[in-house]
Amino acid sequence: MNAYLLLEIASSIVSEQEIITFDEERLTYGQLTEQSSRAAAFLSSLGISKGDRIGLITTNCPEVIEVFYAAFQLGAVIVPINYRAKAEELAFMVEDAGVKVLIFESRYSALINPVIENSGIQETISIRGTTEGHKNYDELKRQVVDGYGGFEDVESTDLAILLYTSGTTSKPKGVMLTHGQLTTYVMNHSEVADGSDRGSSVICIPNYHVAGATSICNSIYTGRRLILMPQFDAGKWLYAVEREKATQAFLVPTMMKQVLDHPEFGNRDLSSLESLSYGAAQMPLPVILKAIESFPTTTDFANAFGMTETTSTVSVLGPEDHKLTGSKEEREKKIKRLSSVGKPLPGVDIMVVDDQKQPVGENVVGNVYVRSERSMKGYWKRQEATKETLVDGWVNTEDVGWIDEEGYLFLGGRSSDMIIRGGENISPAEIEDVLLSHSALSDVAIIGIPSLEWGEEIMAVIVLDELKAHPTAEELIQFCKGRLASFKVPSEIVIVESLPRTSTGKILKKELRERYIPVNENYN
Repeated sequence: MNAYLLLEIASSIVSEQEIITFDEERLTYGQLTEQSSRAAAFLSSLGISKGDRIGLITTNCPEVIEVFYAAFQLGAVIVPINYRAKAEELAFMVEDAGVKVLIFESRYSALINPVIENSGIQETISIRGTTEGHKNYDELKRQVVDGYGGFEDVESTDLAILLYTSGTTSKPKGVMLTHGQLTTYVMNHSEVADGSDRGSSVICIPNYHVAGATSICNSIYTGRRLILMPQFDAGKWLYAVEREKATQAFLVPTMMKQVLDHPEFGNRDLSSLESLSYGAAQMPLPVILKAIESFPTTTDFANAFGMTETTSTVSVLGPEDHKLTGSKEEREKKIKRLSSVGKPLPGVDIMVVDDQKQPVGENVVGNVYVRSERSMKGYWKRQEATKETLVDGWVNTEDVGWIDEEGYLFLGGRSSDMIIRGGENISPAEIEDVLLSHSALSDVAIIGIPSLEWGEEIMAVIVLDELKAHPTAEELIQFCKGRLASFKVPSEIVIVESLPRTSTGKILKKELRERYIPVNENYN
């Protein structure tokens, strides 16, 4: 099934329903379908056909959704690209994907101009403004007499979207997601729009992130109005929820913390917010506890764990697990469980294996593998990397973790981040959680550093809360000693102003290791 039908089916049922809100701009299903069809028509006139790649570099706006569905309609492949990428990274992704037409937000012209000269791109189109030397998106739509008729017949295995990973440890890899995977994800979890009130969702996650891309597709199909934010801003997010009476939202942990810390948090009416999901990075326990305490009691929370390689969410820690009620023992159990990512969704299998790829028992740490019909087709032009990640139908998440006696999955961080000290495997996440429970710390990253005696020692890179009294390094080490086994206590603590992160909040530990471990230092 062509993913374009996620729009076409819903639009045919409720064409007059408002589906997109972007500041003062409003679009109904009928208007969105018309604009998307016009975009498909002019892209076709520029030579775009089935299988061609369309690059997209822009913050969230209605044109993003138009181009997504125009690409699907033509059977072309949409390639959303991180607008925060450096010129070298951008050039790599554009060339690697073989982008034929590049659509970009006008304010990024200085970024893309040096890239397009030797890239093989045939056409460049600016949106939200006119830039010299590039076609204009709105003008091209105005020149179209009729929209594109029909839609390309595609197989479920045909490529629909190419999403580049953040490249935290190496060059970005293009994850191939098909029409079948997108439609399966959406239709297995949502009912089609029927005119009933499905609420509204604030979309502040970048469109080049799998959570952003799948949120767009899911909301369009189910009739949940999209409240688009160009980029995340805590104050503007609070305003959008209040003004539009949003019922749903998704935040990454760093966004959640910024919302909670914003001076306007207590002054905004958030009573409409029925569901607040979070994910994409580890949620510090103090942050989610504060969120549960601070948001309206009518707001349900859910932790969604997934990957680009699994077409988004594969396991969820649901609302009931966030309700800290019951006896003291039950509450303590639920608080402990807040550090988990819940249980697999229907149709998803998760297993934890040892280094020989044999399943391990309950509460035994190992490597986490996921299997579902939504697993990626593979990495674009990366056969060896695909073989390493897709193993007999299972996706190697490269996370370490364990499953408890009740089937809840806990993650201990990336396998490449694991620290081995004197033969003991140490999860950085456990130490980070302990340090983040200290009121004077606002951010923490744990990395391993070379040690002649132990192989590796533990370094804590921390950010202090400016409004709190600052503890000494020795005081923090003593704090850890009272809460961790001795071999897990950091031997060194470094204070920084901020931690390097991806746009979705993942800490770039590779950068920290490069910063604090000399190139010539080794473990011998």
